Amino acid sequence: MVDPSPKVVVVVPTYNERENLPVIVGLLADLGMPDLHVLVVDDNSPDGTGEVADKLAAESPDTVGVLHRTDKDGLGRAYVAGMSRALDEGADVVVQMDADLSHPAAVLPVMVETLLSGDAAVVLGSRYVPGGSTAAEWPWHRKALSAWANFYVNAILRLHVKDATAGFKAWKADTLRAIDLQSVHSNGYSFQVEMNHRTVRRGLRIAEVPIRFEERVKGASKMSFGVQVESALAPWKLLFAGRR
Repeated sequence: MVDPSPKVVVVVPTYNERENLPVIVGLLADLGMPDLHVLVVDDNSPDGTGEVADKLAAESPDTVGVLHRTDKDGLGRAYVAGMSRALDEGADVVVQMDADLSHPAAVLPVMVETLLSGDAAVVLGSRYVPGGSTAAEWPWHRKALSAWANFYVNAILRLHVKDATAGFKAWKADTLRAIDLQSVHSNGYSFQVEMNHRTVRRGLRIAEVPIRFEERVKGASKMSFGVQVESALAPWKLLFAGRR
């Protein structure tokens, strides 16, 4: 008897992404992966992204779902809500993916295969392993800031991964349960760091596969000054919390 394909749920948080959302859903559908589902988590976008998501779900009810949230309270909270829903609905693999087309959908099958064929608890789409790269449009100071952020996080938390702030990830469902997803406190981009930190602290392995990280084509970046401050403080908070 052939084992059924694992249920893979791609969680895509959105806020004002009405132009990008149909593109990313189409790219994922074109992969032809069996039992692949998309869960859009919309934070009450004023540009109508939620309505676009509902239309996509009505057109493909077996593969596209929508979770509407009334408040915009950060990327981390949106991911916790979406990933928890995915677990409740029987996902075997839960994928984190941005809606701005910066994460290459074409690499997703490799990430899932790497996750399921070995002992990795999570697989990162990494800009900083051999074969990975960042967008050519990035100015030098943005590339320098990204490289520094990874060095900074690893120096404090000893994660031993090349792309500690990566946001394109494929998780085994059992890993998310083991790290107690519901109790993750960080928000914004520091959410990625806390998730990695919890994984490493439990002795679980993080694998990385190369991706080319692209620049957003449409819409506005959500990287505010407040998010940057939170991201800078997060590793220290996690370090001292772990020591307590």
